Amino acid sequence: MTEFGGPEVLTPKDVDPPEPGPGELLVRVLASGTNPVEAKIRQGVAIPDLELPAVLGGDVSGVVEATGPGVTDFAEGDDVFYTPEMTSRWGSYAELNVVSAAIVAPKPRGLSHVEAAAIPLAGGTAWEGIVRRLAVRPGETVLVHAGAGGVGSFAVQFAVAAGARVLATAGPDNHDLVRDLGAVPIDYHRDDLVDVVLEHTGGTGADAVFDLVGGENLVKSCAAARPFGRLATVLPPAGELTPLYQRNQQLHGIMLTRERRRLEEMTPVFERGQTRPVVQEVLPLDEVRKAHERLDSGHGRGKTVLDLA
Repeated sequence: MTEFGGPEVLTPKDVDPPEPGPGELLVRVLASGTNPVEAKIRQGVAIPDLELPAVLGGDVSGVVEATGPGVTDFAEGDDVFYTPEMTSRWGSYAELNVVSAAIVAPKPRGLSHVEAAAIPLAGGTAWEGIVRRLAVRPGETVLVHAGAGGVGSFAVQFAVAAGARVLATAGPDNHDLVRDLGAVPIDYHRDDLVDVVLEHTGGTGADAVFDLVGGENLVKSCAAARPFGRLATVLPPAGELTPLYQRNQQLHGIMLTRERRRLEEMTPVFERGQTRPVVQEVLPLDEVRKAHERLDSGHGRGKTVLDLA
């Protein structure tokens, strides 16, 4: 990418192969997930001061090609997965990627590289929200917004695996998917969110809400959550949030950090089959523009993954 703009600014180009420095790995990328934030970076919205030219991409599953000085916990040939730092100029839409070994983890056993590449950024965000911040417990009722999307599909499954009852907003075309993941679908086009949640909770409201929509959706979520309930959001809220303190509710803001520990925490639920990546489409790298057209539409189901193998 040599300039900001639409999907057309993503152009194939040969560049010199990177070299791993101290504490770094050189990874051959076999698959790369795509994420909405990458479309915002491409548009010049998310990181307007990003130095160009740059390679986008925030999800990697691949094989260690070489190790830099000081790396002792990985070796050439190891299968790994991770989410690169977004501020890096060299992301995962490439055959090779250099990354700090501190944010890399072994790929979950039993998953293909395409499946593993769908996990790190979206799955990590969902884990941070459902498990770490909201601390969902068995028997609770959890409301997940955008439950069929990249982050939402993981969030629904993590909450179900934790023993919660899950309600999830989704468009009518995605209700079957949401049910398959273990949640009760709520049609955000037609249903009154608060009425539906109160009906399903005997009038008390949800114990926890994970907002993946932003804007005034968080205000509605305050009314859908019980007094002393917990809410988490990954996008800026808008509107009057007075109900939040009037109802003694707790709000968590989430901006994903990169770390190995979170990937290792998530791995067992994938290896045990309690959670599965929802991969909507697999494309070759030279069709990355098509992937970004889907991201720009804002109506994706699960993840679109680039297959570089």
